[in-house]
Amino acid sequence: METKTAVTALAALAQETRLSTFRLLIAAGESGLPAGELAARLNVPPATLSFHLKELAHAGLVTSRSEGRFVIYAADYAAMTALLAFLSEECCGGHPERCLPGGACSSS
Repeated sequence: METKTAVTALAALAQETRLSTFRLLIAAGESGLPAGELAARLNVPPATLSFHLKELAHAGLVTSRSEGRFVIYAADYAAMTALLAFLSEECCGGHPERCLPGGACSSS
């Protein structure tokens, strides 16, 4: 992942509603959630949610598909994984496989 792409993704997540939306979509799994259900769960007006979903889609973090008259949104797991890999690629001196929770490095 390029730095510019990472910055765009992080900027999209640096807002409370968008971060909550993304986390809810991560929890929903690959099947995603309809926009109306997202709005209801987040207690956000549909027009406001639409704006935030557009920002997440622009950053490449969510996908959408039509099912009948519903628009279903889902987290883009490949984009999330790429962002996490970008953030941790220099972990433990360039050995991210040695990274432990809490920022510590294993000795192996």
